[in-house]
Amino acid sequence: MRVARFSTGDAPRYGLVELARDNGEHPDTIAVLTGDPIAMPVQLTGERVGLDVARLLAPVIPRSKVIAVGRNYADHAKELGNEVPKTPLTFFKPNTAVIGPGDQIIAPAASKELHFEGELAVVIGRIASQVPAERAQEVIFGYTVGNDATLRDLQKSDGQWARAKGFDTSCPLGPWIVTHFTIEEAGELALNSSVDGQQRQSGNTSDMIFPIAQLVEYISSYTTLLPGDVILTGTPAGVGELRPGQEVSVHIEGIGTLTNPVGEPGTPVVSASADEAPRTEGEQA
Repeated sequence: MRVARFSTGDAPRYGLVELARDNGEHPDTIAVLTGDPIAMPVQLTGERVGLDVARLLAPVIPRSKVIAVGRNYADHAKELGNEVPKTPLTFFKPNTAVIGPGDQIIAPAASKELHFEGELAVVIGRIASQVPAERAQEVIFGYTVGNDATLRDLQKSDGQWARAKGFDTSCPLGPWIVTHFTIEEAGELALNSSVDGQQRQSGNTSDMIFPIAQLVEYISSYTTLLPGDVILTGTPAGVGELRPGQEVSVHIEGIGTLTNPVGEPGTPVVSASADEAPRTEGEQA
């Protein structure tokens, strides 16, 4: 299944996406659900909404946290002149960093070097603490596409990554969550990123140093994962700079494509409510 969070000008809703390539009876539509399937039992309402009239939102706004993994691809560690870590290198991004498809990535005015990092994102579906790797599948709701937007200059100058990777709009997610992959299947997906249509990254999740199950085990050993929490699993080589007016797309095989434009640094961002991702001032909900 593909679980989307969307709006048609009203409050965000959830639904199941059917694409034309599925060869079903309702191509390119969303079958509306009664609530959030990560948080509660849901049913189909019987209503369908066309993808062409729906605004796709971030498929999940983590109730708690985004846990990201640095240098989890050897080629990426090498391109930035870093050693491969002996254990997963993890850090947090606040839930206010999350935006959805089509939302602008906006660097704060203090930074002059915004980079993209395309990543597979794991969405947690159950309360999870001290989870052994062999049981990681049990706590995963599904997978989506992520972009760990990074202020490379502040990452270097600050010595820690709170500003560089936790700023508002630094965690695009989307376009939806796929729930049908096994953990083994999710560990063998092609990942590509492009800027203005030109490919910049080409990798595969099989190249992760620490695979998904090991990341779940490691992270849940020190912090309890809650339903809706997101793990960003790292990025392959090819990361690079983004400039205002450009558009970055991250595509993961079998999931979909997440595309975001880049706004002017320092543009004010409206704070996220419990129901919406951050958006720039003047943008319609």
